[in-house]
Amino acid sequence: MSNPKTVFIVAGEASGDLHAGNLCKELLSMDNSIQLQGMGGKNMRESGVDVLFDASELAVVGIVEVLFKYRMIKGVLNQIQDHITQSPPDLLILVDYQEFNQKLAAYAKSIGIKVLFYIGPQVWAWRPKRVYKMARIVDQMAVIFPFEVKLYKKANVPVEFTGHPLVDEIIPDKNRQQARAALSLDEKTTVGIFPGSRMGEIERLLPIMLDSAKLLREKNPELQFVLPLASTVQREDLAHYGKELVALKVNLIENNTHDVIQACDSIIVASGTATLEIGLMGTPMVITHKLAWLSYFILSRLVKITHIGLVNIVPEKEIVKEFIQHEATPENLANETIKILGDEKYNQNMRDELSKLRELLGTSGGSKNVAKLAYSMIA
Repeated sequence: MSNPKTVFIVAGEASGDLHAGNLCKELLSMDNSIQLQGMGGKNMRESGVDVLFDASELAVVGIVEVLFKYRMIKGVLNQIQDHITQSPPDLLILVDYQEFNQKLAAYAKSIGIKVLFYIGPQVWAWRPKRVYKMARIVDQMAVIFPFEVKLYKKANVPVEFTGHPLVDEIIPDKNRQQARAALSLDEKTTVGIFPGSRMGEIERLLPIMLDSAKLLREKNPELQFVLPLASTVQREDLAHYGKELVALKVNLIENNTHDVIQACDSIIVASGTATLEIGLMGTPMVITHKLAWLSYFILSRLVKITHIGLVNIVPEKEIVKEFIQHEATPENLANETIKILGDEKYNQNMRDELSKLRELLGTSGGSKNVAKLAYSMIA
């Protein structure tokens, strides 16, 4: 009998861990003899991956922020490089987590390992010439937005549009009342607080969001607040905010983000994949984002797009208000949330626009499509 095929898969953040986990489930359904190892989190473990490197400590956003964890990140990168050198997999699958995974891709290619890169760098947003670098370090790109294909083809990068995985992962299955009942929440107007999946992000945004919640509670003492914990965040990570969370009676929910989204009348959310999850559920929101000042100074001069929220990028227009950096104030977030909750026409218009996202994201079956592509590279 031939030796089983081996795949090493790397995801560095909560969203990547989710997508990688679903990809691995599909891959094993095609051939359960495949041996899966990698770096990731809970979703990958539950999907049958032998997680050799835990990604929870590595999730960080921003140029300056990365510097504070550089030694740790570099140490893990070196360990993975050593591992794939000593035990070369038949395929290396890299899921998002751009800077780290691009370095790993370059190394893998240099020692003759096939590389599939899933969810490519947002070359359409900044540093467009990076697409030519990808041509040198990957064997195949799997992209999640239809408009990305022509960018990679222009640079002669083998590319396939596999569909956005969230189209299949995010399926509304409850109304607000049913979702609240499932979460044992009171039947009252509910505002979600989504501060992100990285601790640096949470430390910058959660205090602002909680101050915004205080302003909202002053306007409406009956409001209910709920905060879902990302798979990379533990309850003890929020211990520093314990008094405020208790004072506001914020409901912390683990492992059930989808029901939390459906339970909310409006959400205050950190820019990122969560905005698209919320949009596909059709829940109104306000987006906020804040970086260390030096990171923002640098990135604001590099980014080539008007919006940062995916719910605004995909339709190429503003559906949801964004409050970035100095505009990320409790007052702005509270006022926009009050408008969403109190202006019925404004609320319905936002819901109508969000309902168009699924069609704009294109084909379904994203995880299965990537799994088929991966399997074709090792079969």
